[in-house]
Amino acid sequence: MYYSRFQNLNRIVVKVGTSSLTYETGKLNIKKIESIVRVISDLKNRGVQVVLVSSGAVGAGVGKLNLSEKPKDTQKKQALAAIGQATLVSMYDRFFSEYGHSSAQVLLTKFILDDPDRYQSTKNTFETMFDYGVIPIVNENDVISTYELEFGDNDTLSAYIAELVGADLLILLSDIDGLFDKDPSMGADAKVIPVVEKIDEKIYSIAGGAGTKRGTGGMLTKLKAAEIVTPKGIDMIITNGAHPERIYDIFDGKQVGTLFAGHNNC
Repeated sequence: MYYSRFQNLNRIVVKVGTSSLTYETGKLNIKKIESIVRVISDLKNRGVQVVLVSSGAVGAGVGKLNLSEKPKDTQKKQALAAIGQATLVSMYDRFFSEYGHSSAQVLLTKFILDDPDRYQSTKNTFETMFDYGVIPIVNENDVISTYELEFGDNDTLSAYIAELVGADLLILLSDIDGLFDKDPSMGADAKVIPVVEKIDEKIYSIAGGAGTKRGTGGMLTKLKAAEIVTPKGIDMIITNGAHPERIYDIFDGKQVGTLFAGHNNC
């Protein structure tokens, strides 16, 4: 019923989390990054416009400096973001080039999208990049962000970007298969909820807590993202980033992960 409409998508936003891009060591998972790039490049060949919202800059910095864990100090995280962002975007650009596509780096802070003039300017820039056939790679500008300027996580950022560009669908590639009806660590009988039409107290009660130690999000931030996009009629899907090729299944009309249906599409 729902998934049949995904066979003719024109514009999507794909968000990939730190846990899907790095190993437990903190170093970048090159094989996974190339797999994500390959799928997105193939979608571009199909005529789909794609925005990639990518976490991983701080994690890449941790790996590059061989640190044992991500620091909690803001200034250290900002420095690591600067170090890691260069590594991350360079790798994306190289892989996209190998598949015949160009990419562009977009670093945002929340105040940019809160200001009407800057919002419109950013929107125009994205449209120009689409006209050029470029794949925008978006991340929060962690190097200059302060608490007041932060989106807080890239789940939220990706939702605002989906709204900004008028996407048909937001796909969150995470370290889980979707929203489960109960904590999967508490029993093998936990099942992925295929479709959520309304986010209510029951949904929040089963959402759980924070994500992995390498990332900043969890299911609660994904519910927040859904609450941003679904009132705009934008569908959102959570699925496992360990299998980027599942995006093909979405375009083939198959049920994948958990779909949060846009309100105009229920």
